[in-house]
Amino acid sequence: MKIKNVVEFKTKPFEKSFGLIPEGEAVFSYQLMNKNGMKLKIMNLGATITELKIPLNNGKKVDVVLGFDKLDSYLKSFELKSAPYFGATVGRFAGRINNGTFVLNDTTTVLDKNNNGHSLHGGNNGFSQAIWRLKNRTDIENPSITLTYFSPSGESKYPGDLTVNLTYTLSEENELIVEYKATSTQDTIVNLTHHSYFNLDGHSSNVANQELTVNANRLVETTNENIPTGRFLEIENTQFDFLTPKKVPSKIDNTFVLGKKEEFAASLFNANNNLKMTVFTNQPGVHIYVGGNSFNMIKGKEKAAYHPLSGICFETQNFPDAPNHEHFPSAVLKKGDQYTHKTIIVVR
Repeated sequence: MKIKNVVEFKTKPFEKSFGLIPEGEAVFSYQLMNKNGMKLKIMNLGATITELKIPLNNGKKVDVVLGFDKLDSYLKSFELKSAPYFGATVGRFAGRINNGTFVLNDTTTVLDKNNNGHSLHGGNNGFSQAIWRLKNRTDIENPSITLTYFSPSGESKYPGDLTVNLTYTLSEENELIVEYKATSTQDTIVNLTHHSYFNLDGHSSNVANQELTVNANRLVETTNENIPTGRFLEIENTQFDFLTPKKVPSKIDNTFVLGKKEEFAASLFNANNNLKMTVFTNQPGVHIYVGGNSFNMIKGKEKAAYHPLSGICFETQNFPDAPNHEHFPSAVLKKGDQYTHKTIIVVR
């Protein structure tokens, strides 16, 4: 997929051109920085985080998220046999929906099927590939940016016109705060998440020697196609027990059931630079996935060769396939109600 030549056009002082999509629409990059020097870059294609630089005690900074230097690479990544969704916003429904089908108000909806006969991360053209619009930006203490996306009824077969507002905030306590709010013109289902791959040793390293903690006693049981069975598994003293820190596993793709919302969901620690990341959320689960492999097809930032252990995702969200399991937390957004999702990522 070729990107059209960038043409001259005026941007706001805090905007930077990131190229044009094949249809000719401009993509922009935005930057936030707090008083400590923590820096965040976002592009409005997919409301995607492209860079998160953390200042270290030695005066250097480390970029702790995977990504690409060019728009063309982000577009091509969705053509890989396993699209990585680097830094993207995922919706309307994060995770898998069995057979791409659910029933709401006695009406059966059949979604786009893009993963072994199932729907994954919103289908073929989810929120990760959409152009979001700048709604608001602040440069004062705790700088923030709000992006918005309008998803018309029938997009990827979902019912209801859905309006989503997403705010990224960098607090002066080195918190990355991610807040979603959404409303719909009719009853629908919603499950949004953020899909950054984190690596506290730098995006071009690997996470094998970093320590993972997950504040959960249970996980969602799934089939060999990663579809929930409806059961929850006790994980004490199993390979999935991360209540005490363990090395990041070479392979994990599981949803953990969280407890009290005021408690942390998960954490990652890197002894090399004494950097720790802690995740808090108001969501019922956190899906943890280790990966980032670009199959030597696309180079990452600074010509990095991303591999299966390049990064780890903390996808705070509802459970996959929630619309098809009555005892799972409801994923239904009623007309007139508001969907809210808040996740706080502390790095220090």
